[in-house]
Amino acid sequence: MTHLLILDITYTQGAEAVDPYLEAHRQYLIRHYEDGKFLASGRKNPRTGGIIIAVGKRDEISEVVTEDPFVVNGVAEYVITEFLPTMTSPHLENYRENL
Repeated sequence: MTHLLILDITYTQGAEAVDPYLEAHRQYLIRHYEDGKFLASGRKNPRTGGIIIAVGKRDEISEVVTEDPFVVNGVAEYVITEFLPTMTSPHLENYRENL
């Protein structure tokens, strides 16, 4: 079964260390939106990292996050939380768990 995952990104260095990798990170996001793995993403406020909502198997998504230029360049780390949504908006009903 495919599940939703929250990818919680935390900068391990200040935002100024992250800035040189923003465009490469953006291209990484686009690639995974196109292949259907990412559903939504954005910055945390205050700017200490970001959140991505992903869909897929945990081991597959765990591999995907190792490709993020933020991770490759040592300026961020991920915490992956898998969850089983029991209620969703109509737009996400395909990901809803029927208990």
